[in-house]
Amino acid sequence: MKLNRRRFILSSAAVGGGLLIGYSATRSSRHRRANDELVIGSERFTTSFIKIDEDNQITIFVPHSEMGQGIHTALSMMAADELDANWEYVNIEQAPAIDLFANGDLVKGFAGEFGVPSALMPLINVTAFPVAELMNLQITGGSSSVRYTGETAMRNAGAAAREMFLKAASTRWSVPEGELTTKLSYVHHNASGQSLSYGKLAIDAAKLEPPKSPSLKDRTQFNIMGKGLSRNDIPAKVDGSAKFGIDAHSSDMLYAAIKLAPVFGTKLVSADGKEALAQRGVKRVIELEDSYAVVADSYWRAKNALALVSARFEESENDYISSTDIEARFNKELTENDGSKDKEIGDADYELEKAADIIEANYRVPYLAHAAMEPMNCTVHIKGDTAEIWTSTQDALGTAGRVASVAGLPEDNITFHQTYCGGGFGRRVPLLNSNVIDHATLIAMEFDVPVKTIFSREDDMQQDHYRPAVHNNFKAAFDENNNVTAWHSRFTGPIQVPGASHIPYAIKNQSIRVVDGETHVPLGPWRSVDHTQQTFFTESFIDEIAHRAGVNPYQFRINLLQDHPRHRKVLEVAAEAAGYGENLQEGHALGIAVQESFGSFVAEIAEVSLNRNNQPVIHKVTCAVDCGWAVNPDTVEAQVESGIIFGLSAAIYGEITIENGRVAQGNFPDYEMVRMSTSPEIEVHIVESGEAPGGLGEPATPPIAAAVTNAIYILTGQRIRELPIKNHDFSFSTPLAKL
Repeated sequence: MKLNRRRFILSSAAVGGGLLIGYSATRSSRHRRANDELVIGSERFTTSFIKIDEDNQITIFVPHSEMGQGIHTALSMMAADELDANWEYVNIEQAPAIDLFANGDLVKGFAGEFGVPSALMPLINVTAFPVAELMNLQITGGSSSVRYTGETAMRNAGAAAREMFLKAASTRWSVPEGELTTKLSYVHHNASGQSLSYGKLAIDAAKLEPPKSPSLKDRTQFNIMGKGLSRNDIPAKVDGSAKFGIDAHSSDMLYAAIKLAPVFGTKLVSADGKEALAQRGVKRVIELEDSYAVVADSYWRAKNALALVSARFEESENDYISSTDIEARFNKELTENDGSKDKEIGDADYELEKAADIIEANYRVPYLAHAAMEPMNCTVHIKGDTAEIWTSTQDALGTAGRVASVAGLPEDNITFHQTYCGGGFGRRVPLLNSNVIDHATLIAMEFDVPVKTIFSREDDMQQDHYRPAVHNNFKAAFDENNNVTAWHSRFTGPIQVPGASHIPYAIKNQSIRVVDGETHVPLGPWRSVDHTQQTFFTESFIDEIAHRAGVNPYQFRINLLQDHPRHRKVLEVAAEAAGYGENLQEGHALGIAVQESFGSFVAEIAEVSLNRNNQPVIHKVTCAVDCGWAVNPDTVEAQVESGIIFGLSAAIYGEITIENGRVAQGNFPDYEMVRMSTSPEIEVHIVESGEAPGGLGEPATPPIAAAVTNAIYILTGQRIRELPIKNHDFSFSTPLAKL
């Protein structure tokens, strides 16, 4: 049984991780547990991620959710290449939601990313897997799959299994391992002409313990990684056989439509469901602490009956809050509070005092919803002291643990049925999806059949955990030679990932501080997290500084990036590919932005014009990305294209507003997206630096807003300091003379 989490936390604090080390030491090895718990017939696990049967069929288990990012294929490529496997005989499966596939590699990876002191990393490395098991961590997010799980788990799993096959063959043939080679799922002894498939060696190899530090291939030795291979999830999505959480179905299933408190944090006072109960197919009207639900034999009937319930929620001090009130509060905090340190170097205040010139600008971005294509849903079937779950999630193990907690059931009694996710962007992390998971579980506890709870598009839009609205006030100082001597930034929090507000530019004096931005609106990570707001702010303001200095914005950046060669390189590649500095079509302009996030470096150049209605048209986006090296170049391009389109939707249209304490938007007519007809041409250039792999799901999203608005400034003379772009009028524009 799992250790009690509270005792685990207290004991760990008391003994410096000793409890976890002891807990880990008493557990069987992960590959031994896989062989004890999961094998069928003659198949064997050589590591916990790799299973092989005697017919030489290799199955690779991937512990991350497939949300269209192609991660099942990419991670399997990494394991298969190190294994020297025949890719044609590799099968890919979603790892089940069990402790064995808790993701300790993410614990180790994020510990380093979030600045855990190096002296503590040995302890982190020892305790990462028991922490992941005890805390139900099987998360997909933070663009971490390739750079953490792939690099430290999948590649090592493949390399370890390969060494185990060599050792098993060496023993079988009584020859030195050094005389053996591997290729296409076979071990060869060239001197004697003998060969054996991995499948024939699997039983012997599985008796060995995987080496902890196997030798990994040099990039010149890759046979699978680096190739543009077809993703394994595409065929099912094309022919319609792919299963998503919302596709869960059984003949006895019931459906729940739910109404949550429209003002966040308030409680249900009363609900009169008499009229709803009189409708055809309706089974129950259920009252919960902060909501009510109608359960019927179809979702349509449940949703229609829900509208007939007469309900009252408690009043609160937030009932009259609007976006205008929140903006006024943020402005007041920025005026009256100097906040807490994010980054301080030199003495920016002194440089501002003695500056020959000062530029100031205030930037704003609104709340944003995730708006995943598949609405939030969760199907739960409570059967005595057990439960089954079907839902699209970014953390299957965490979701199972949450259902167990709400239902009061042992975690080992929960069966989770994996599905594809119809988009996530952070919304399908259990903490952000708790209002769906928790309510679905509470409703299902009232029945002895599966109950599928579905949020309507309106529910999803109005009961999200939103990207934070952020205000950022800037100042920059110039000396008498027009050099930038100080960067001064004050922004509203919270900080969700460290470092997003930091700049790579060589400005000696920087003061970056954060003030409180708390409101009653629930917040959560949104694709690229803080980088999406901060890159718009910093790359727009650096553009303002360049224009004030009278220097071309591209050259200005290059001049200040002498100590950041990867930033410089992607800028140079993108600029050359976009024809930056060359003659453009009349009425067109190029805007530029660059950012590092999640270990990858991205530069984007947007070509923009105004149409006859004086509305911006984005014709083309040229992007250069340095993600270290590309596991699957096709997937790299697809993720970059996806990130740009997602960021464009936010930049042009995205806006969640608060009226009377609640979200005003309800569906896509109120929350527009970039469509196929309005999507620009996107050209992606992969810059392979050979550095450690970076993330790809998120890094292309942050730069696009600034790239577009920087182009709009050149076209119109109007500086866009507040998104979305749709709220601005360009009827009286005055184009700039191009630098």
